[in-house]
Amino acid sequence: MPLLERWDEDPEVRVSGDDDWWDWDAELAVPAPWVEHLIAELDGRPLGFVQLLDAVAEPTGYWGDVAPGSWAIDIWIGAAADRGRGHGTRMLMAAVERCVVHHGATEVLVDPLAANVRAHRFYRRAGFLPVGSRRLGGDDCLVHRYAPGG
Repeated sequence: MPLLERWDEDPEVRVSGDDDWWDWDAELAVPAPWVEHLIAELDGRPLGFVQLLDAVAEPTGYWGDVAPGSWAIDIWIGAAADRGRGHGTRMLMAAVERCVVHHGATEVLVDPLAANVRAHRFYRRAGFLPVGSRRLGGDDCLVHRYAPGG
């Protein structure tokens, strides 16, 4: 948890979300069948964080009315020195593959802030397409969708 909290303080990580930061104690306290938390590693060294969640089963209804088989991803590289080296793309594609292969996802969603143009470009380069602006939680987001095989 100290590593995740330290990553949360990085200005480039903070720009990806609002002021409502993750409560890691609560987030990691009780495993749930609808969420998976992963630490990406490079040569045994922690590199970044990935959360996969079943957008239908997630109990708060955050994702709204989504089709069965919809999974969502949160992803970030922790240390600034590790950004811009292709690690995020590899992490993202591994996360998408895990959603599809292990969880049977038929679509994968991401919700970067509407103002985070850099994230929009990143997801589009990876094959995600914008599906619309939405207010999710307290954030204005531009939801992107990846349809495996389509």
